[in-house]
Amino acid sequence: MARACFGAWTLVLTGVYYAFPDGHLYSWAALGYSCAIAVLVGVRMHQPRRKLPWYLISLSIACFTTGDSAYNLILALGREPSFPGVADFFYLIFYPLLTAGLLMLLRARNGGDANRAALLDALVPTVGLGLLAWVYWIAPFARADHLSLLEKVVSIGYPLGDVLVLAVILRMFTGSGKRMDSVATIGVAVVGLLVSDIFFGQSQLNSAWAPGGPVDLGWIVFYSAIGYSALRPSMRSLSEPIERPDPGMGSHRLFWLSTAALIAPAVLAVEYLHGHEAELARDGVVDAPIIAAAAAAMFLLVLARVADLARAQRQAGSRERALREAGTLLFAAASEGDVTRAVREAIATLMPADQPYHLQFLPPVRAVAGEPRVHLVAAADLPEGFACGGFKNLAYATQPLAGGRTGRMVIGAPDPVLHLLLPAFETLASQIAVVLERISLTAEVSRREGEAWFRTLIQSAADVILILDANGTIRYATPSAEALFGADPTGDPLSALIAEHSQSTLREIMFRVRSGVGDLDDIELTAVRAGGRTVEIECDLRDLRNDPTVAGLVVTLRDVTERRGLEKDLTHQAFHDALTGLANRVLFRDRLEQAFCVAERDGATLGVLFVDLDDFKEVNDTLGHAAGDQLLLAVAERISASTGTGSTAARMGGDEFAVLVEQSDSVDAAEQMAARLLEALAVPVEVSDGHGGTQVVSAQCSVGVATNRDADTATELLRHADLALYLAKGNGKGGWQRYQNDLHTAMMQRLEMRTALHEAIEEEQFVLQFQPIVELVDQKITGVEALVRWQHPARGLLGPFHFVEAAEESGAIVGIGTWVLREALRQFSQWKTENPDTTLRYVSVNVSARQFRTADFADRVREALAATGARPEWLLLEITESLVLKDADKVLADLKALRALGVRIAIDDFGTGYSSLSYLRQMPVDVLKLDKSFIDDILHSRQQHALVDAIVTLSHNLDLAVVAEGIEEPGQRAALDAMGCQYGQGYHFAKPLWPAEIPGLAAEYQEHPAMQRA
Repeated sequence: MARACFGAWTLVLTGVYYAFPDGHLYSWAALGYSCAIAVLVGVRMHQPRRKLPWYLISLSIACFTTGDSAYNLILALGREPSFPGVADFFYLIFYPLLTAGLLMLLRARNGGDANRAALLDALVPTVGLGLLAWVYWIAPFARADHLSLLEKVVSIGYPLGDVLVLAVILRMFTGSGKRMDSVATIGVAVVGLLVSDIFFGQSQLNSAWAPGGPVDLGWIVFYSAIGYSALRPSMRSLSEPIERPDPGMGSHRLFWLSTAALIAPAVLAVEYLHGHEAELARDGVVDAPIIAAAAAAMFLLVLARVADLARAQRQAGSRERALREAGTLLFAAASEGDVTRAVREAIATLMPADQPYHLQFLPPVRAVAGEPRVHLVAAADLPEGFACGGFKNLAYATQPLAGGRTGRMVIGAPDPVLHLLLPAFETLASQIAVVLERISLTAEVSRREGEAWFRTLIQSAADVILILDANGTIRYATPSAEALFGADPTGDPLSALIAEHSQSTLREIMFRVRSGVGDLDDIELTAVRAGGRTVEIECDLRDLRNDPTVAGLVVTLRDVTERRGLEKDLTHQAFHDALTGLANRVLFRDRLEQAFCVAERDGATLGVLFVDLDDFKEVNDTLGHAAGDQLLLAVAERISASTGTGSTAARMGGDEFAVLVEQSDSVDAAEQMAARLLEALAVPVEVSDGHGGTQVVSAQCSVGVATNRDADTATELLRHADLALYLAKGNGKGGWQRYQNDLHTAMMQRLEMRTALHEAIEEEQFVLQFQPIVELVDQKITGVEALVRWQHPARGLLGPFHFVEAAEESGAIVGIGTWVLREALRQFSQWKTENPDTTLRYVSVNVSARQFRTADFADRVREALAATGARPEWLLLEITESLVLKDADKVLADLKALRALGVRIAIDDFGTGYSSLSYLRQMPVDVLKLDKSFIDDILHSRQQHALVDAIVTLSHNLDLAVVAEGIEEPGQRAALDAMGCQYGQGYHFAKPLWPAEIPGLAAEYQEHPAMQRA
C-alpha cells in the first residue's frame, strides 16, 4: 500500500513538473523531499537491523534536493545562479553521504569480512567507466579555458562523485550472489543519477542547461527508485549478512569483465581517430597517459582475479586429495572409535595450515527424525554441551549410529573458511554415513547365528515383510501378513492390497525404487483388509534385486492405525479445550501470531475479542460445577455460531473466551462482532440444577476489543484486549469496550496503587485521625469517628478518596479495615486508661461491604476487642445501607452475632441509598447517621427541613439514636437540636484531629459546654 501510494504520488508530481514549468521550484522540491521522507517511512515500517545507512541515504537525498531548490529559487527570482554557488555545496556533499550509506550497507551484508574476488570484479568495470568519465567528462572541464580553478574543481567533483557511487554499487552487485533483492532497485536509481549527471555536465560545458528537459527524468528515476527500494520489505535484507557467494567466474561475469577491460583500447582508438580526423595526429592522443594507466590498472586487476581463480582451483584440488585420503582412513575403520580418530585426521587435513579451527565430539544421543546431517549454526544456538571455540558460526554435523543413536560433532573456523569447506564437510559426512552403516551391518551379520535363526526371527516378527518380484507381485510374505490383511497375500500384486487413494503414492515410490534412487523409509499408505476395512500402514522399501540371496524388492509393513488415531486425538487435545471443543490458549496464540504477521504484511486490520461471563461464579457456587459446565457449553455454541467460519473462537480458561476476528479494512468488524456476541449471550440459558429440575441462568458477558492498529506484537494485542475487558467490567455488566491508548497508563497506575496498598499494610503506613461526635444539647463530646489516612512515602498524607476504591477492587480493604479496627480500639482504650473520667463513651469505625462479608468478620471483631482490652460497648460499627439491603438474611445473622458481643451498629450515610424503612424495623441497628446532603439545606429548604424532622421522629419511634453528619453552621446545630436530634459531627465542632489532640478538646468542651467552634 505504501509503495503504491508513493508511486502514484511520484507520477502525479512528475506530471505537474512538466505540465507547469512555472512551478518547478515547488514540484521538484516535493519530488526530492518525498523521496527522503519515503526512506524514513521505510525505516519506520520495516525496522532494518542497521538504520544509520538509511538515515545517511535520506540525508543525502535531502541535500541534493536542497541544492536543486536553491538553484530553482535563484532562477525563479530572475537572477542567474552563480557558479560555484550555494547549490553546488549541497550537490557535492550529496555524494559522500550517499557513498557512506551504501558502504555501511555493503559492510553489514558481508558481515564485516572482505571479499577479494567480489572487490576485484567490481574494480575492473569501475576503472573502465572511470576512464570514460575522465576522457569525456572530467578532462574537458580540466582543459576548459573559460573556467577558473575553483570552477574546474567543483565541475570535476560531480563526475568524481558519480564514479565513487558507481564503484560502491558495482561492489554491492558483485557481492550479492543470488540475493539481489533491493540492490537491483538501488542500481536502477544510480543509473538514472549517472545518466542525468552526464547530460548535465555536457550542458554545463556548453552553457546550455535549463531545467524541465528530458535530462531531469534520470533524477526522477533516481528519486523514485531509492524511495521505492526503502519501502520494500526486502530493504531489511540489505543490512542482513548473506552467505558468501561462490568465488568462481560465470559466463556472464566473464563477459562483463572482458568488456570492461576493452574500454581502454577502445577509448584509445576513438581518440586516435578523432585526432587523425582533426589533423592533430602528429600531436598524439591528449589523454594517452591516463588511458595507459587505466589499461595497466585493469590488466593488473584481471591478473589478480585470474590468480584468485588459480588459487581457488589449487585449494579445490587439495580438498579433493584430502577427501580421498580421508576416505581411505575411514573405510579402514572397524569400529565407531576408529571412525572418530579418522574424522579428526581428515578435518586436520582439510583445514588450511594457517587457519585455527575447533573440533569437538559429544556422546551420542537418541536419534531425532528429520534432523539435517550437516548445517551451519550460530554459536548461541549450539546444543547444550558444545563449546564454540571463540567462533561466531560453526558447522554442526550428525550421523545415525546403530541402536537408534545419533553421533554429534561441531567444527568451528573463521566464517570464510567455514563457507569454503562446507561442501567438503557434507561429502565427508556422506562417507562417514556409509562407513558407519557398513560397520553396523557387519556387527549385525556377525551377531546372527545362521539362516535358521534369522528365519525364525522373521517368521515371528510382528512387522509384515514382503518380497516382490520385478512385476510387483508378492513372492513371499511372513505369517504376520495374514493377521494384517485377513488372508495370505502371496501371489497377489501389492497394488491389490492398497486403497484407491494411496495408489498414486504407491506407483510413485515403486518407480523411484526401480529407478535406483535408493531405499525409502516411513512411507505412509492405506491398506485394505479382506473384509474391506482399511488400515493405516507404514512401509520401508529396500532394493535387493541385485542380491542373489533375495533378488527382489523387500517391503516392510507395520500397522499404525491405532498410533495414527492416538496421534490425532492427542493433537486435538493439545490444541482444543476438552469441555467446549473450541481452540485452547495454545492454538489461539499460534493462529494469532500467524494472522498478525499476515495482517502486518497486507496492512489489514486484525481484531481480538476477550469475552468474560459476568456472573459465572454465582452459578458455580449456587448450582454446582455441573451446571456451570452446561452454561459454558451453551456459551461456546453461541460464540461459535456468532463468529462464523472466518474467525477463531477459543476458550482461554475458566469462564473467559477469546475471538480472533478475520482481517478487514477497518475496526468496524471487531466492534460489530462484539455487538453480535453481546446480543447472542443476552438470552438466558436453561441448565439442570442436579435435582431433576432446571434453572434459567444468565449468560450475560462483558467484551474487550482490541486491534493490531494499536499493537506492535501479537502479545501486546492480547494484553490490550485484556485491558479493554477489564475496563468493560469496571463500567458495568453486559457491555463492550474498545482498547484506548490511555487505558494502559491508567491500568498501570491502578496496578501500582494495588501493589503499594499491600506494601502499606505490611509496613503499617496507615494512620488514624478522629472527628468528635457531640451531644447537641450540651455540646459534650461523647464519641469519635476513626478516619483512616495513608502516610504515603512519596506523595505524603493521602485521604480515603485517593485509595479506597483501589483497595476495594484489590481486596486490600479487608486488611486495611482490620488494622483500622484494632488501632481505633487500641487508641480508645489508651484514652480511657489515661483518663477514666473522660466524656468519651465510644469510637465509631467504618466497615466496608467487602470486609463485612468475610466469613470470619465477627471473629476478627472479637479478637480485636480481646487484643486491645476494649469493652464491646465502646465500639460502634458503621455499615452502609446497600449492605443492609443485599443478602438480608446473612447480614441479619452477622449483625445479631455482633450485637450478642455487645457491639453497637450504625447505618452510615442514611438516605443516600435505597432507604427502605422496613429494614430499620427488622435489623438490629442502634444508630442512624444522616448524610451531609440532608443537612446542607435544612435552613433554606422547607421540604428538606420537614424530611429531616420526619426521619428524626421515625428514628425515635424505633428507639434509634440519630447522628447528623456535616454540621458546619450554628444555625444547623440549633435546628437539629430543636428537632430532637441527639448527636452531630462536622467542621462546626472540629475537623478530623490527631489522637493527641482529642483528650484536650474533650476536656475543653466539658469545661465550657456552651462553647461553639468553627
